[in-house]
Amino acid sequence: MKKFILAQKIKMTQIFQDDKIIPITLLEAGPVVVTQIKTKERDGYCAVQVGFGSKKKISKALKGHLKDLGNFRWVKEFRIDESEINNYKVGDKIDVSLFQEGEKIKISGTSKSKGFQGVVKRHGFHGGPKTHGQKNRLRAPGSIGPTHPQHVVKGRKMAGRMGGERITLKNAKIVKIIPDKNVICIKGAIPGKRGELVEIVTQ
Repeated sequence: MKKFILAQKIKMTQIFQDDKIIPITLLEAGPVVVTQIKTKERDGYCAVQVGFGSKKKISKALKGHLKDLGNFRWVKEFRIDESEINNYKVGDKIDVSLFQEGEKIKISGTSKSKGFQGVVKRHGFHGGPKTHGQKNRLRAPGSIGPTHPQHVVKGRKMAGRMGGERITLKNAKIVKIIPDKNVICIKGAIPGKRGELVEIVTQ
């Protein structure tokens, strides 16, 4: 059975296990509420839509869709198999008790936005020489177009917007679960800043 939940990144810290320091990320996971069931006959695919977090004001369209389930900050859906569709109904709550310690999961989130960055930071260019007549060109990209095509080739690595992209981390391990606080401890770092929404799905 496919397990899934929405979570919010709290912070990074460390714990001790078998005389070893393990870096972990704390996530406030759920509880999420099932807001809609999508079926193959009506929608063309099978999915479960869930709501997470709270918000003071939401749009009238979303309020009409959610009815009395709550004012959710995030509404996301997870694709599931057709055989699992009967396991869920609107209004059901999903919490961290669904997961187990030591389980491998897949985490998707949005990476930190860095703004407009140069080629050294964005693509790891080494830059030009510091001496031999070089002046103010240390972090410049250099030549961007050869003589033959006489135009900049598509896909050329150049300066531009960096970060703010959807990143999926596979084989992340659940180190610890704190059910009374709805907290999941994941080994290592995960994408995004504090307070960022992440999607957790079993492998």
